[in-house]
Amino acid sequence: MAPLARPARSRRDRPVLPRMSALAQIRAGRTTRRILQLLTGLVGYGAAVMMLVRSGLGATSWSVLAEGTSHATGISFGWATNMISVLVLLAWIPLRELPGLGTLLNVGIIGFTADATAAVLPEPHGALGRAGYLLLGLLALAFFDALYLGAQFGSGPRDGIMTGLVRLTRLPVAAVRTGMEVAVATAGWLLGGTVGAGTVLIALCVGPLVGFFLPRAAVRLPAAPAHPRGES
Repeated sequence: MAPLARPARSRRDRPVLPRMSALAQIRAGRTTRRILQLLTGLVGYGAAVMMLVRSGLGATSWSVLAEGTSHATGISFGWATNMISVLVLLAWIPLRELPGLGTLLNVGIIGFTADATAAVLPEPHGALGRAGYLLLGLLALAFFDALYLGAQFGSGPRDGIMTGLVRLTRLPVAAVRTGMEVAVATAGWLLGGTVGAGTVLIALCVGPLVGFFLPRAAVRLPAAPAHPRGES
C-alpha cells in the first residue's frame, strides 16, 4: 500500500493544501471518502451561513455582501450568493488558482442550502437564543469550511482567493482570511447589507478557527506517483 501523504507545510509549519489540477484531484485517491466529506462540508456551510443570518446579530462578511446585493438587485439571498460566487471566480485568474469539483458544487450547493435552511430554521427566541445561533453558526461555519477544503477537490470561489493569497504571500491562513472578511464586510455594508457585532466577531474569529480545523480535516492522500511524460 502506498504511503499516505500529509498536506504540505509552508514556513512556520503552516499547512498548505497541494495545488492540483481537476484531473489530479480525481486521481488522487480516497475518492469516496473525499466526495462525502466535500458534500457534507458544502451543505453544512450553507446551513451555517443561514443560522448566522437568522441570529440577527450579524452574519458573515460574504453574507453581508450577498444581503446588500439582494437589496440592490431584488433577487433572493441564495441567488445573490451564487451570483457573487461566479463573479469572484474572475479573481482567480491573476492568482492562478485551479478549479475542481468542489469549485463547481460550491457555486450551487451553498446558496441552495442557505435558502432551504431559511425555510425550516425557526427564529431564535430572546437574546440567549440569538447568541446561541451566532456562536454555533460561527463554529459550524469554520468547521464545515475546513471540511470541504480538506476534501481537496478544489476551493470554493471565495476560499480560492484565500488559498491563492496564502500560497503567494506565505502569510498565515488567519491573517489572510481576517483581511478578506473585513474588506468584504465593508463592501457589503456600502451596498446596504446589515453589519452587527456578530459580523465583527465572525470576521476576527473565523480565520483562526479555519486555521485550527483545516490541518485536522485535510484528507491524507496516497503519495502521488510521478507525472507521466507529457502531463503537466
